[in-house]
Amino acid sequence: MAVSVTPQRSVLSYLCSCAILSLLPFTGFAAEKEDDVITVTATSAEEMLKQQLGASIITSEDIENSPPVNDLSDIIRKQPGVNLTGNSASGARGNNRQIDIRGMGPENTLILIDGKPVTSRNAVRYSWSGERDTRGDSNWVPVEQVERVEVLRGPAAARYGSGAAGGVVNIITKKPTNDWSGALSLYSAVPQHSQYGDTKRIGINLSGPLIEDVLSFRLYGNLNKTDSDDYGINGADNIAGREGVRNKDLNSSFRWAIADNQYLTFDAAYSRQGNIYTGDTQNSTTPIDPNDHTIANLAKSGAETNRIYRQSYGLTYDGYWDFGETKLTFQYDKTNNTRFNEGLTGRIEGAIGSDLEFNTSRMKNYYLNGETIIPLEKFVAQSLTLGAEWTRQELDDPASSSQADALGLVTKGDRGQTAANTTSLYIEDNIEPIVGTNIIPGLRFDHHSDFGANFSPSLNFSQTLGEYFTLKAGIARAFKAPNLYQSNDGYLLLTRGNGCPLTSTTGPCYLVGNSNLDPEISINKEIGLEYQYESWQASLTYFRNDYKNKIIAGQTILNEIVNTGTNYNITQWENSGKAVIQGLEGNVKVPVLTNVSWSTNITYMIESKDKTTGNPLSIIPKFTINSMLDWKVSDKLSTFLNWTQYGRQKPMEYKTQRGVTLSDVQVGSYAQFAIGVNYQLMKNWRINGGISNLLDKQIYREAKGASTYNEPGRYYYLATTISF
Repeated sequence: MAVSVTPQRSVLSYLCSCAILSLLPFTGFAAEKEDDVITVTATSAEEMLKQQLGASIITSEDIENSPPVNDLSDIIRKQPGVNLTGNSASGARGNNRQIDIRGMGPENTLILIDGKPVTSRNAVRYSWSGERDTRGDSNWVPVEQVERVEVLRGPAAARYGSGAAGGVVNIITKKPTNDWSGALSLYSAVPQHSQYGDTKRIGINLSGPLIEDVLSFRLYGNLNKTDSDDYGINGADNIAGREGVRNKDLNSSFRWAIADNQYLTFDAAYSRQGNIYTGDTQNSTTPIDPNDHTIANLAKSGAETNRIYRQSYGLTYDGYWDFGETKLTFQYDKTNNTRFNEGLTGRIEGAIGSDLEFNTSRMKNYYLNGETIIPLEKFVAQSLTLGAEWTRQELDDPASSSQADALGLVTKGDRGQTAANTTSLYIEDNIEPIVGTNIIPGLRFDHHSDFGANFSPSLNFSQTLGEYFTLKAGIARAFKAPNLYQSNDGYLLLTRGNGCPLTSTTGPCYLVGNSNLDPEISINKEIGLEYQYESWQASLTYFRNDYKNKIIAGQTILNEIVNTGTNYNITQWENSGKAVIQGLEGNVKVPVLTNVSWSTNITYMIESKDKTTGNPLSIIPKFTINSMLDWKVSDKLSTFLNWTQYGRQKPMEYKTQRGVTLSDVQVGSYAQFAIGVNYQLMKNWRINGGISNLLDKQIYREAKGASTYNEPGRYYYLATTISF
């Protein structure tokens, strides 16, 4: 059947076309173009996305109608199955909350920008307990520049290769236009209580044709600053409040129509993200000593202790033909992670060194991808996707491997340097044997330069049941290759005793990288029922992830790895046993009145458990409810009331390391409310304002157990966008 689609890439088509098909002549095969709409025969990639059970789309209109935020993660977190957590259940770095899908942890959430992977967080050192001192990769694009966000969960996400076992978040930016346009955006959030930091942001964008119907461009810039919370906001024993953030972004995109329905796009971006220090350390149960005035003054004065610089350059070819669509993409990005030297031993791991000297880790990423989407009508209606992909990561982090010199694990020339390549092939077919039935089999093959071959098969299924109901199900195998710190034989950490595995009884312990690890594996399953009648919508999904080979700090003493001449215990990163995660996701949307709608989603975690230790994989609420009542008063005025309820969050219950005292501190169920109004003051002038955390519910991090983050009090916000 014929489907009209715009030349906009969805998450299912971010991967590129096969090179041979991409290099077909530019003339003679192009599809017809009518008013900037490309007509192709087949199911478009965006329609394919909507057929996936664990998929949701946040549009630019949704973003405009939401409370303005300083990080997209605060909008994405309101989708079914999504929370914000730290990297593990230990509680370290808890205020650096990242996107966590279905309880698999942030390291299993793959972030894409315009379909291309973003992995700048991997330039940040990986700690003994599995954390990184990073806010993740969700804030490289200002919210005003987002066209839409696509969120994939479960089997629908597994076909994207390593790191997507939890899910995929694809941030689609606004594209160059053939008409001149621009906008100036201002945003401010002011706390009711002076001990919390306020936020100010300014952004500008410009788009238009340089050569009519041939060459167009888009340019945006962004400056924002969120002040840190007051030093010591959590009390003298828990100096680990929310850090501040300084962001600078500059992004350009040029789109060249080289022939009918043949486009070449060049993108270049530069971003700088700096923190405003508040005293946190990697081992958050031991914050800085307030009597250490050199370090304490950094937290009191609002100093930057780490800065991340990211540069990216991309070249993309899109072709729309009578036979289908082709795409070819190359991207190079470089991340410099500059920070004060940090302790690498025991309780001071991650603490700022007294020398107050900066050091820089550097990561380079290369990405090449080709994809072809071909509609086929032979035998049955179907849309075939064929793709190939190559990635390379290079990491140079000499500071994090400094201890390894003493053991002779690395030489001076290659200290901290490591790299890995992955080559991938994949195929997916969206088959509609009869009207109302869709079967989507897929297979991805990845070959990792250090960890060999991995197959990721998947099968998604959709069946209409009468006029209003649709049954959907899926199953897929997903994997995650060890990161460049875990697999580097020259990466070494030390603890003087506290933190050693329970299998050791005395003495300090070394933790060494391990190039013989196995990839982490999960089998993701889901089944659900959807209902739709006019504007009424509802769904209920059951999901289960069976997880194995999770990589943890070693529990086995292996002194034979290296002859240290000491009585230190030697351990390596190792694969643990099995884990299981299962839960329910529900969604309902009700048109209360013609101009009033009510939407609610709920995530309920039935189980999240490491079968060896009994601990959860990450600390997330037992349940999360997001509910919004939206009232469109007039064409110019709309208002909303938002309610979010978080269930109880329990701490780790079983000790895995020597000398560690487990906490019984937990976060009880709590609610947050927000109200806001959006007003189109003039044709080109929009104002948003409101109050977040209306009832002023506050949580102060205790840096242990489940109480691992600060929940700030009431904020007043105002945003305006002037278009021209």
